[in-house]
Amino acid sequence: MYQPLADRIRPKTIDDIVGQRHILGENGVLRRIIESKNIPNMVFYGPSGTGKTTVARVIADRTNRKLYRLNATTASISDIKSIIDELDTFLAPDGVLLYLDEIQYFNKKQQQSLLEFIENGKITLIASTTENPYFYVYNAILSRSTVFEFKPVLKEDVQKAVVRAFSLRPDAQETALTLEDGVVEYISSACGGDVRKAINAVELLLSSAKRESGRLYVSLEDAKMVSQRSSARYDRDGDAHYDILSAYHKSLRGSDPDAALHYLARLLEAGDLPSACRRLLAATSEDVGLAYPQAVSIVKACVDSALQLGLPEARLPLAEAVILVTTAPKSNSVVMAIDGAIADIKSGRSGDVPDHLKDAHYEGAKKLGRGLTYQYPHDFQNNYVAQQYLPDSLKGKTYYKYGKNKAEEQAKAYWDKIKGTK
Repeated sequence: MYQPLADRIRPKTIDDIVGQRHILGENGVLRRIIESKNIPNMVFYGPSGTGKTTVARVIADRTNRKLYRLNATTASISDIKSIIDELDTFLAPDGVLLYLDEIQYFNKKQQQSLLEFIENGKITLIASTTENPYFYVYNAILSRSTVFEFKPVLKEDVQKAVVRAFSLRPDAQETALTLEDGVVEYISSACGGDVRKAINAVELLLSSAKRESGRLYVSLEDAKMVSQRSSARYDRDGDAHYDILSAYHKSLRGSDPDAALHYLARLLEAGDLPSACRRLLAATSEDVGLAYPQAVSIVKACVDSALQLGLPEARLPLAEAVILVTTAPKSNSVVMAIDGAIADIKSGRSGDVPDHLKDAHYEGAKKLGRGLTYQYPHDFQNNYVAQQYLPDSLKGKTYYKYGKNKAEEQAKAYWDKIKGTK
């Protein structure tokens, strides 16, 4: 029966696992837990191909406990009941180790069915998920588990796995192998930190390798072909979507054009043009704001051009807008002002509109006292007259505070002079 190369050469010990040095390194917490053989309930959180399943298998081997593996995409309550029925029998006298892959696909009831048994220790749960467990895993499960985050494997660590995969190929003893310069490095870089994806690329290359004088020959061109777009780790409904958007926006806010262009490129390579445009427009008002009021018009024009052009040409006006936003002066006075006003509304601080501001364009308005004392600003010098606009309960409240930038400081100086506050 066919067995994928990635599964055939799966590491058997902690030392064989590449990456995850922060938890599996010489003094890593997870390593010490595994070596103690006193295994708690755990949730492994991280992208695909980073070693979650491999670590669970190593734990099962180290503890000599019966390992059950379920995938939440296909498993049901009946599968869990079958495991529970074996508890306290000769099949599982010391309890079981349950590896539940993709736990985010279990609903609340399915997750709750495990609670009693992970509470009394008869089932030791190791759950894995590619999604943020704090969003998708039932809180009662989380409170009884320790969460370990698995990170994308570094290029230099992936290289070790790629070299190992080439050396452990099935016909290694019979046939010599020649790799063109750069093959290992390219595969290791293009996989985006996913070791399984890198080893799958190795398997494809081996099965399609050219035979020259009794030797297998793997070219860099073939490596680029089988590894193309592998590094685009992105899911519009997953954590990567929000992490990349967050980094994109924070780079725009932080005035780093190189980082912002990097994250824009990742969004565009994933084909997510709408998200790239939407976050760019938001950052322009939120983080540039009144420090450069014209920016919003320019960025809007660039976004409109991008949406009309479509990819790949859309990258040009969007890159222009990104560079403009990152190099523009910054002010968050707009977002602070509106968020302060909204916070008061949400907390119930609103109050009645002052009578002189109420609509007076109907018969009987004067009898109700509507608009009687309103003063029309354009009848006064500099088109300004002091009068109360906020409700009585918020009289004197300040939401907008001028930012420390040239444009807003000039506006402040103007109004200080007009209003006679200086």
